[in-house]
Amino acid sequence: MNFNERLQKVAILGAAGKMGSGILLLITRLMTSVKLEKPGYHPTVFAIDVSEERLQAVMEYIKKQSLKYAQKNAEMVSAWFPGNDTEETSAKYAREVLDCIQPVTDTDAANDAHVVFEAVNENKDLKTGIFRRIEQHNPHHPFYLTNTSSVPIHLLDEGAGLDGRIIGFHFYNPPAVQKLVEMIATQKTLPGLRDFALELAKRLRKVVVPSNDVAGFIGNGHFMRDVLYGFSVVRSLKAQLGFPGAVLLVDIITREYLIRPMGIFQLSDYVGLDVVQFILSVMDPHMPDEELHADELDDYLADGIKGGQHPDGSQKDGIFSYGEGKIAGVYDPGKKEYIPLKDIEPAVRKFLGNPPEGWRPWKEVIRDPEKGAFLEQYFAEMKRMEDQGAKIALAYGMKSAEIARKLVTDGVAQNEEDVNTVMLTGFYHAYGPVNQYL
Repeated sequence: MNFNERLQKVAILGAAGKMGSGILLLITRLMTSVKLEKPGYHPTVFAIDVSEERLQAVMEYIKKQSLKYAQKNAEMVSAWFPGNDTEETSAKYAREVLDCIQPVTDTDAANDAHVVFEAVNENKDLKTGIFRRIEQHNPHHPFYLTNTSSVPIHLLDEGAGLDGRIIGFHFYNPPAVQKLVEMIATQKTLPGLRDFALELAKRLRKVVVPSNDVAGFIGNGHFMRDVLYGFSVVRSLKAQLGFPGAVLLVDIITREYLIRPMGIFQLSDYVGLDVVQFILSVMDPHMPDEELHADELDDYLADGIKGGQHPDGSQKDGIFSYGEGKIAGVYDPGKKEYIPLKDIEPAVRKFLGNPPEGWRPWKEVIRDPEKGAFLEQYFAEMKRMEDQGAKIALAYGMKSAEIARKLVTDGVAQNEEDVNTVMLTGFYHAYGPVNQYL
């Protein structure tokens, strides 16, 4: 069975979720392009989720995104529908995309699929249970591509009895925008599945970074330890600045001093504190030399503080409260309330001292064609400084590099460059954790 034949019948589990909806969009768009170029090709994608309401919403999302895509790629799309104006062409293209999709709430729909994409909750037992049900009734011996960001692939393979027909294919959020895919094969993964996954990534124009099958893989392997180190810095400073002040300081250090798109705790809010804690709980049993746990996360979640996003994509309150998309306050577990930023920030800024001369925000730095020269000068200045902020930032940057190198020595990443690629491409960092600047 060649690539197009296998892709003709696809099931997407968790299709209405944050990741699943993006995967649905990408895969259906690819299937539609094949359909429009090859007469007689009739693809079907079963969009499977537990909620009919959410499936209706995701179909509206697919329609809206397909219209946008057609308008943005008018020349390419118009070749499929000659003699139509742009508006008609866009509408016809969107209909072709939607015609490929069958939204359903029953996993039995996957019994006729040749490829199953899985993007359900990050729960090993849930995933393996669904896989086993499909295996009992699907005669096609389908390929399984799981979007798990932390569960070892061999455990899913063994738990569901898939005999090497599963591979980790971890999209980054949002899948339709992010260029990175972490690909995790096991020793049992079939060569044909590896080839299929690589061809899929190529057609989706994704950057593929291989990770070995170790819980958390590269992306969460670094991110989770970065979060834990952030909390360790909070613990070391809370006597001087108070808990909310120490939290704000760490976020300023990681966002501003280290020139990242988000501070480490704002990023944790974006992912969801419950998700962060769950990923840590998945990874921890596989890391006997480390304790991958933060009591602070227990405190937040005990108080119902979870972060994550509202259905419209806006940020829910988590470690920080938000107003108009910006940090407005810091949660104090001791007082069970958010402390306004204006009551905390002046003392934190005073403690930090001056930022390195010539500091520029992340958005400016990543667009600078001379980024490397700027970063070299910027961090050289930071090393000469005696201000607390500079010292804490340097220590944080060195810890980030230490985490990256450990991923290589522990056999998670094949080399330091792969770790750098994940952080640059998947997390949009301005520079890799292993660099010449620090």
